[in-house]
Amino acid sequence: MFIPAGDVGTRDRVLRTISERGPITAAELGESLGLTPAAVRRHLDCLSHDSLVEERDQSGNGERKRGRPARAYVLSDTGHAQLRGDYDTLATDVLRFMRDHAGGAAVHEFARKRAETLAGKVRPAVDAAGSDIDERTAALAEALTEQGYAASTRPVGNGTPLAGVQLCQGHCPVQHVAAEFPQFCEEEAKVFSATLGVHVQRLASLAHGDHVCTTFVPTPNAQATERDSR
Repeated sequence: MFIPAGDVGTRDRVLRTISERGPITAAELGESLGLTPAAVRRHLDCLSHDSLVEERDQSGNGERKRGRPARAYVLSDTGHAQLRGDYDTLATDVLRFMRDHAGGAAVHEFARKRAETLAGKVRPAVDAAGSDIDERTAALAEALTEQGYAASTRPVGNGTPLAGVQLCQGHCPVQHVAAEFPQFCEEEAKVFSATLGVHVQRLASLAHGDHVCTTFVPTPNAQATERDSR
């Protein structure tokens, strides 16, 4: 589909916002980017035509009771590939060679070193945010975004024993490599725990077919409630 030259930059902004915040509705996209409903629809039509985004039915949301089911958008595999830059085949071949000739422990050590390198890049921003876990997680999300992970945070379970923050990563540079080598996801979660100073739990992963990587970060109140219930 032809896109006027002046619209290319806006289309990229729409694509990246869907990556960071998806599932996201057309109305939410317009509000976030300051676009009219007609402009949002035009860009969504272009992205859908190019198979870069997919629609998700949001009818399970209890807040919507009447009318047509809410439709929200997430990146497709093609959309992730466009943001990623496709060196997956080479990387996977190298890791397979390493596994076959040096053993699985070598792959695990490589994944650990890579995660530690990422931690070294994001830790200064997290430490500068102070001791509050919400602020530390927000700083981690911002630092991860600078590293290409399209990260954001969402509060969950306020006022309950499961209160905390969801760290969402709408893009992963090693998504398809991690599908075959889950050590990358495991080591990444470990360095998130070490960097934030709390035990985190990976709930969903792009590598496993989810539309976003989601990591649950408990708040101090949630941790205290869990200890008191034992």
